[in-house]
Amino acid sequence: MRFERLAIICLLVSPTLFHAESIRTGEDVLRAMHDRYQSSWYQTVTFVQKSTTYKPDGTTSVETWYEAASVPGKLRIDIGPASDGKGYLMIDGNLTIVNDNKIAKTVPYVNMLLVLGFDVNRQDPETTIKVVKGEGYDLTKVHEDTWEGKPAYVVGAEKGDLKTKQFWIAKDTLLFLRVIEGSRQDPSKVEDIRFIHYQPLAGTWIAAGVEVYSEGKKVFTEDYTDIQPNVKLDAATFDPAQFSTTHWEK
Repeated sequence: MRFERLAIICLLVSPTLFHAESIRTGEDVLRAMHDRYQSSWYQTVTFVQKSTTYKPDGTTSVETWYEAASVPGKLRIDIGPASDGKGYLMIDGNLTIVNDNKIAKTVPYVNMLLVLGFDVNRQDPETTIKVVKGEGYDLTKVHEDTWEGKPAYVVGAEKGDLKTKQFWIAKDTLLFLRVIEGSRQDPSKVEDIRFIHYQPLAGTWIAAGVEVYSEGKKVFTEDYTDIQPNVKLDAATFDPAQFSTTHWEK
């Protein structure tokens, strides 16, 4: 009886031990994330987002955004009601800005929250590794730290360094926690962007909120409601030329 109990315990803990012992680099972390969720992560998701901007004078402004994602690589954001014709399309490393239902411009842009919070779970890990390296993260550096009392892998920086580009992954769930990087608007300023309020979704997980800090001060938050996984989305949803005629939101 004791042997049987010991065998059961070994079966339960051995995958965790193997996983922990196999993590040596940032590439290992990304591959482990993919291996954990590749068969279960939802392909699409939609939600309504309350976007709050915290201004230097202490006031705030709030907008409602409508977001739809197809994983990997596609995110659409409608800012305000469809009648406003305003939003963003982030498609496979490019950002298209739409104003008055017209394409204002398209520029190269990698959304690391999309890459590390969603894409990593469904696309070939070698693709993720290439993208992350291309964004300047040093995948040879990895150490363990704690985040909100739980162990985490930190990729891209030495222990104690909270300025160099890095991302944090929960050791137990292998879910994305935070990314630290220079601001796109002002690289001299450090931004700390965090996924918060993880909750179950379609057999896996979603962070129902995001917090953005700049130089230690909260500047932006996202709060999600009406979260719907595996929604059938027309391919035109992510076509900039059809932005004005294709809408998923009700």
